[in-house]
Parts: sequence; structure tokens; C-alpha cells
Amino acid sequence: MSADVAASSQGPLAMICGGGALPMAVADYVAARGRKVVLFPLSGAADGLPVERYPHHRIRIGQIGKFMRLARAEGARDVVFIGSLVRPRILHTIPDFKAWTMMPRIIAAFRGGDDHLLTGMARLLEDEGFNLRGAHEVAPEILAPAGVLGGVQPSEADRADIEFGLDYLDGASPFDIGQAVVVANRHVLAVEAVEGTDLMLARVGELRANGRIRGASGRGVMVKAPKRNQDRRFDLPSIGPRTVEGIARGGLAGIAVVAEATVIAEAEALIAAADRAGIFIVSVPERRP
Repeated sequence: MSADVAASSQGPLAMICGGGALPMAVADYVAARGRKVVLFPLSGAADGLPVERYPHHRIRIGQIGKFMRLARAEGARDVVFIGSLVRPRILHTIPDFKAWTMMPRIIAAFRGGDDHLLTGMARLLEDEGFNLRGAHEVAPEILAPAGVLGGVQPSEADRADIEFGLDYLDGASPFDIGQAVVVANRHVLAVEAVEGTDLMLARVGELRANGRIRGASGRGVMVKAPKRNQDRRFDLPSIGPRTVEGIARGGLAGIAVVAEATVIAEAEALIAAADRAGIFIVSVPERRP
């Protein structure tokens, strides 16, 4: 059976969408294989997406019952979470009746890091008969291939910083904090936490402007990697053109990610922007335990 025939025989795919470029890119890849896509853009997060290109139903965070009812009516059992979303406060959600019946489990899911929260919410849907899929499972084109992406090569010093950064991220994994670190001369300059990658890089730029980072501009690497034992159906590390802008403002040399475990948004624009800025992007093999 061809990949296109297999995709079309799996039934519609429900996509719960946050913001950014990835939701529509994934939808386009899936639809190109002949599979029906039904979008569920989250109000306040996905308001700017051109969802009119596909069947869609707008939902608010907390409308679990509405999502289940509409997805079932569309014949969709496979579900993908994709796109950027600021972690909501549980008190700021507006649960529907179905969500109220699940409230003890929802509260338990909120008591932990992002991976804990997403995995907990996935279990709620799975117990209702849905199948949670990773975006990379339905659209493998979004994953970073191994090797140097673009025309700029990392130096030996850069590669030493990359290994140092990977060591740090591996050690920090059990704490479910973040997926990125900035390293220069084997010294940690910044760690991603709740603010996300873009604001972490903005902080690096401010530190350099204030003289708190004394190394020369053009040194330092941002390293991103999935957490150890992370549920990879959700929140894989991702980079895009905005990442390159942050690297340039922070005076860093480049970006390192893990091959086949990192999502690339707008790959052509990303590589073109990196080449113009003289910034390297390297995708390194995943470490195995």
C-alpha cells in the first residue's frame, strides 16, 4: 500500500492548533497525502492562522467536551497537538461540563512541568477513545535532517560547546524545565525556563549589551534537545526564522539541534536567514543511553 493510500485510509486527522507557522505547514503536508484534516484552533493562541483553508472549529482552552463531540462528528479519532501556546493558569480556563467531570485529573496534570501537563491531558483523551499522535509522525518532513544546514560551518570550539550543552540538557532532563541552553567557552550563559526560547535569547542580548557577557561577539551556541524520556508526541524542540533573529541579536555563533528529534519551521527561510547572518545551524546525531 502506498503512503498516500495509507494516509487516506486512516480517517480524518484532528489538529488542536496553537500559534506559529507549524500548524498550517503540518496540515498542508498531511492533506497532500490525501488525508482529511480538521483544524481546532485555540482562541487567543491561533487567531491569526488561515484556518479557512480547511474544515475547522474554533474552541477555547477548557472546552474538552466540545472538542470531543465535534471530532467524533467529523469521524476523527487521531489527534495532534501543534503550535505555540502560553501555558494557561488553571483558574483562567473556562471548562465545559465534560471538563468539570475530569477536573481532579486536570488539576493533577497541572502540578508539574510542561511535559507532565501535556502527557496528562493526552491520557484524558486516550481514555475517551482518541489516539494522540506526534506531529512528526503524520508529517515527518518537519524534522531536522542530520548535518550542517546551510553554508556556515561550526568551528571545533563551537562543537566543544555543543557537547557541553548536550551534557547539561541531559543532566537537567529529570527536572522538566526547558529544552535549550546557551553555552560559550564551555560556560553556561542562559537556560530556557518558562519564558521560552525567544525570550531566553533576548535576555542573552541584554546581558551582552550590559557587559555581563564579556566574550567577543560571534562566540556561543544555543543548543536544543528533547528531554530524556520525554513524550515525543508533544512539544518537540523547534527552531525557525525568529530563532535566527534572536541568535543574531545575542551575538552568538550558531544553533545546534538533535537530528530527527527537532521540528523546523519554514526550513528554507530559516536557512536563508542563517546564511545571511553568518550563523551556523547543525543537526547532530541523538545520543543513545
